[in-house]
Amino acid sequence: LMKLKEASQDMNEMEEKNQDEKCHDFMTGETSVSSSQTHKTDSRNLQMRVHTGESSLTCQQCGKSFSRKGTLKVHMRIHTGENPFICSQCGKRFRQKTTLDTHLKVHTGEKPHTCQQCGKSFSRKGSLKIHLRVHTGEKPFICTQCGRRFRYKESLRAHMTIHSEEKPFICSQCGKRFRQRKYLKAHLTDHNGEKPHTCQQCGKSFTVKGNLKTHMKVHTEEKPFICSQCGKSFRHKESFNNHMRIHSGENLFICHQCKRSFTDINHLKNHVKNHTAVKPYICRQCEKSFTYRANLEDHMRIHTGEKPFTCPQCGKSFTVKGTLKIHIRVHTGEKPYKCLECEECFTHHTELKRHLQTHVTTETNQTIFNK
Repeated sequence: LMKLKEASQDMNEMEEKNQDEKCHDFMTGETSVSSSQTHKTDSRNLQMRVHTGESSLTCQQCGKSFSRKGTLKVHMRIHTGENPFICSQCGKRFRQKTTLDTHLKVHTGEKPHTCQQCGKSFSRKGSLKIHLRVHTGEKPFICTQCGRRFRYKESLRAHMTIHSEEKPFICSQCGKRFRQRKYLKAHLTDHNGEKPHTCQQCGKSFTVKGNLKTHMKVHTEEKPFICSQCGKSFRHKESFNNHMRIHSGENLFICHQCKRSFTDINHLKNHVKNHTAVKPYICRQCEKSFTYRANLEDHMRIHTGEKPFTCPQCGKSFTVKGTLKIHIRVHTGEKPYKCLECEECFTHHTELKRHLQTHVTTETNQTIFNK
């Protein structure tokens, strides 16, 4: 079917070429019976290759076969790196004219392909097709190692680096290695202190545009993902998926050093740093070191006395956002930490930890009494 489709496209290209040559003959006054017969012969030969599935032209570098010389010529540009079609506005080069034509819509702002469900428009039909997976929930790309599914091929490719342990992208300043180029790029801003993406509502700046996008949900208070088991809501689908593993008991991410398992890849990454003991961020005032830049920034407020996180109900201020989050439970009455033995609930995980010791002591005393 693919060969028929490819050959059909080749026939369309040949027809266009024939029309161009006929037009040239008309303009110059030249006619050629032999040329006309050649075109007819070429068309018949191509039609025969469509029906028989024959591909007579083969790429000497990769072995891929084609039914038409022109298609092989375009294909060869993959190997030669030739990009003959140049955008007059930005200078970007392309292998095929159709790709250039699609690119030009970026400059013109033309987006002829519109989603019927949400109204979002795209410059390419293929981009619309990929976008529709958001509505259909289709995730055609599956990880062969853990079975996780992805909407986009790029997402699967990025995910596979978790399993491979390969980190080909190296920071030239500190030698830190990364699985993906985008993570290295984000890391480099830590060295130069650049934070080009600024929130228009609170002025907070971010090194990565995606982090700003995530931050904006703090202002909208949008939490569309709700757990059906405990009612907890989340801003991000990934956080929701990680939370659901708490109920299912599923732990996908395992530490190779101590075999401890985690529901979230980020929790595993944080845990691994306990083994490596790498703390590159050092406080210049007291020389205390930290694993993460954000932790250093939180710590610096101890020296400056800054308390930017304020409770909207009682006005009490805190140096760390997490402390404010815990404090708010005093007002809401939320107690998310539950003892599995007696079902008593607690505001903070340290309270639950202390409480669990009472069960251990009771069991120990009971054992001694029975003896």
